[in-house]
Amino acid sequence: MKSLWILLLSGGFVFGVEEEISAVDTLFVIASSALVLLMTPALGLFYAGMVNRNNTLSTILNSTMLYALIALQWIILGYTLAFGEDKGGILGGLNHIFLIDTNYSYVGNIPEKLFVFFQMLFAVIGAAIITGSLVERMRFGVLLIFILCWSALAYDILAHWVWGEGWLMKIGSLDFAGGGVVHIAAGVAGLVGCIMLGKRKFKRGLLPHSLPLSFIGAILLWMGWLGFNTGSALSVNSVAVNAFITTNFSVAGAMLSWMIIEWTKYGKPTLLGSITGIVAGLVAITPAAGFVTPFASIVIGFLASPICFFAISFLKSKLGYDDTLDAFGLHGIGGIWGGIATGLFATSSVNAIVSEEAAGEGLFYSGDFNLLFVQIIAILACFLLSAVVSYVILKIMSCFVVLRVEENQEENGLDQSLHGEIAYR
Repeated sequence: MKSLWILLLSGGFVFGVEEEISAVDTLFVIASSALVLLMTPALGLFYAGMVNRNNTLSTILNSTMLYALIALQWIILGYTLAFGEDKGGILGGLNHIFLIDTNYSYVGNIPEKLFVFFQMLFAVIGAAIITGSLVERMRFGVLLIFILCWSALAYDILAHWVWGEGWLMKIGSLDFAGGGVVHIAAGVAGLVGCIMLGKRKFKRGLLPHSLPLSFIGAILLWMGWLGFNTGSALSVNSVAVNAFITTNFSVAGAMLSWMIIEWTKYGKPTLLGSITGIVAGLVAITPAAGFVTPFASIVIGFLASPICFFAISFLKSKLGYDDTLDAFGLHGIGGIWGGIATGLFATSSVNAIVSEEAAGEGLFYSGDFNLLFVQIIAILACFLLSAVVSYVILKIMSCFVVLRVEENQEENGLDQSLHGEIAYR
């Protein structure tokens, strides 16, 4: 049995060996896990509706196949690197390799094996987000190898830094459900990947081929995200309820502001803008959901849309990179804003961890820059580690294999050329 107690910032609970489990908390995390499981295929649908019709199935497969790949990696090595015994604040030890020593231990009031599964789903969705930047031109095998290596060398290490007693956790950074670990890291990996791949040669996929498909994906993402954020409390308590409420209110603010932007700029509100606003609001509230008030969440969501809109409509064209489905513009930039917003709005009135273990309350509550400064350090750490790891992996791979599909495959679409299937006959 473990003698080491682990404090996880996400819900502010102490983790270790307990005499009994809570049936209510265990059922709550099982239900939350089922919702998070929904997110990966939902993301596949959201992405698929926005690509060329000849890349529909390829785009869905890119996301869903990662479940099997990352699940295997997580069981063998990922979990122990993220949540194993701390080694110098940098990574976890190998004491949980192949999930050794997890059968009779508990995290808070739930079995550790359930915690393993719940956290595994975070690793899966983080990997799936990356594919949005690379669809329509990266070889399928190359994509799988790249993301497998990235998960081990970037995601698992970042998870330890932020949640597993790593150095960012020790300096008091806050990331309730993965704004930095999942969204910033994945968005940056997608940015590096699309720059190294180069622009698409054929522009037929620039306009969505099926907005209804993307709409269904966005709504399912929204539902799954409730488990993603709410379940991160790991217990049925006021923090979980607050995360549920703030997640929905952030979406409300983001949808409204994206509609206002489009109506003002183009004269017409669009469905594409509305569902993009949904995702922007969800991403922005992720690191803050269990630390901020409902009113603050509306502000966070309302400001997320203009920030992400600027990144997608101006920054992308100005810098000239071809981020196919704006994984960096939505997840990377949205996650950065969410991390900063946590440093502004986090309050101990919502979660006691803010005053007990964090670098202090948010700037707007304490008048102190400490937490905001620590949040910026955490954002930079997530950005730089993911960028460096992504570049090194792809650079090494490019010495041995071709990263892109052949020109005729790109022109004809990847569904038929790579997978021998057609979405629409």
